[in-house]
Amino acid sequence: MKYLLLAFIFSLSACSTTMKYMTEKQITDDATYQHDLDQNDNFSPDNQWLVYDTRTDDGGIAESGRIEKVNISTGEKKIIYEIPNNQLWGPGAGAVSYSPLENAVVFIHGLPSITKENPYQQWRRTGVIIDENIAGKRIFMDARDITSPYTKGALRGGTHRHEWSGDGQWIGYTYNDAVMKALEDSTGEKHNLRTIGVSKKINPVVVEKDAHGENISGEWYSALVVKVTPNPTPGSDEISHAAGDSWVGTKGYAKPDGNRQIARAFIGIVKDKNGKNVDEVFIVDIPEAIDVPGESGPLEGTATTMPMPPKNTIQRRLTHTADTNQPGCVGIVRSSPDGQSIAFLAKDDKGNLQIFTISPEGRNLTQLTFHPSKVDGFFRWHPSGKTIYYVWNGSIVSCETGDEGFEKRHKVLTESTVPSPTNLVISHDGKTIAFNRLIGKAKQIFIGKL
Repeated sequence: MKYLLLAFIFSLSACSTTMKYMTEKQITDDATYQHDLDQNDNFSPDNQWLVYDTRTDDGGIAESGRIEKVNISTGEKKIIYEIPNNQLWGPGAGAVSYSPLENAVVFIHGLPSITKENPYQQWRRTGVIIDENIAGKRIFMDARDITSPYTKGALRGGTHRHEWSGDGQWIGYTYNDAVMKALEDSTGEKHNLRTIGVSKKINPVVVEKDAHGENISGEWYSALVVKVTPNPTPGSDEISHAAGDSWVGTKGYAKPDGNRQIARAFIGIVKDKNGKNVDEVFIVDIPEAIDVPGESGPLEGTATTMPMPPKNTIQRRLTHTADTNQPGCVGIVRSSPDGQSIAFLAKDDKGNLQIFTISPEGRNLTQLTFHPSKVDGFFRWHPSGKTIYYVWNGSIVSCETGDEGFEKRHKVLTESTVPSPTNLVISHDGKTIAFNRLIGKAKQIFIGKL
């Protein structure tokens, strides 16, 4: 009986038809700082470099003074951007992603005006682009204007977790508003609500400078695309928070009429019929013209209201777990490359987090994984759209999306470890997977061939 039990436990931990693990290669080894991939789009367009930040565990992005990249073949490191004399309070630079088409990266940058008395905050940061072909030039992506009257095409707070679209013409992100944070502080009422915005390579937005250096002109045109409210009506589709967002498809998704629609999928917090917060999956269709105001209010916002979405922005709820026995969805929502399948984490009937998929129209809800314990997440689609990679039970696992049984569709790729691997990212050509492992006190970057 003892040996039968051990065999059963071993089969659960492996849960695969083969025990041949993927060969791992460690490509960073400096133990004095982190090499954080942060679940971003870290591969260069030629698949030869990985970009990362150097944040600390205690100080986070504020203490990250450099953006670096490492060559996956040679281990050579290069500094892409460095803040001279970065302090514990910032400005900070982190959460970096590569463009899919150009040798350019985008990342969070604390405001240049940051001081010890007025440090890095969620609402005091911006997106900076570094074009590696233009040495020394720092490009501020999103304009920032916190001085009334506010500027159309500019935002008023801080952008975060920037992500290029497949065609390189858009950048999406989460956002917190400094004007609403100040209103919250003065009234004691909730106004500082996280939401989602996009910037488009249309034209620069020039903002009048202020005495404190809070206002910044930007090279891209920006708008918020998700509407949030402090107190959603119970049982409605109104939301108080939006995050965990990503682009739907590399070229949007196909609508019933055959046209492609640009969109971002995300997690929004609704209230169920009893007034309890529940995380659900949403999608927002984004119009090509983001400079036309919609019915909800001005694009630039007012002193007492958030900037509002452009005309023809359509926000839709895809999941309805609030009325089930296992309510809620978590993590970053990620779309298949063709845009026709959106993956997310939710609980199965036993309360274990599994990967589910749903269409952009809210149809074909499908449970993809069936593990005996929770999926840790960090999941990413293969460029083929036929396989998802994720972390479960301390291992990296692949799972195909076909109709066969789960036992045939999934494979454990790495030995189970504590701590688990994190921050998976797949190369554009689908041949390499990269991830973080904590070695000692520092995150190091590893790769494996697919």
